[in-house]
Amino acid sequence: MADRPVFELTIEPVADDIDELGHVNNAVYVRWIQDMATSHWRAVARPEDVDRYVWVVTRHEIDYRRATRLGETLTARTWVGEPQGARFDRFVEILGPDGGVRVSARTVWALVELSTMRPMRIQRDMAAPFLG
Repeated sequence: MADRPVFELTIEPVADDIDELGHVNNAVYVRWIQDMATSHWRAVARPEDVDRYVWVVTRHEIDYRRATRLGETLTARTWVGEPQGARFDRFVEILGPDGGVRVSARTVWALVELSTMRPMRIQRDMAAPFLG
């Protein structure tokens, strides 16, 4: 894990998250990864930035390590890498009740200005709360 502030959420799968194999469907993890990024952004960013910008995914890399079943409480944590132009790498780990990694991911997000719908370079003052 990078030397960055880590944002955490607790996740409890619901019946609709479970597929025919009896575990959390892979597509659900993608939704959780997106939800983590959005929650982190809204929790840490300045209100004026939340109102002016949105983040869009440009790439997902996900490793599914172990199945999660209904009734298990998960801890999801996320942190970001170094900004590069309009992009940030975001890292996510979803841990089982035993602390073992169920899913790890690296996603690339691009900053988009809502008024123009164009990518915007990430300013240092905007990135500072995420970098520590």
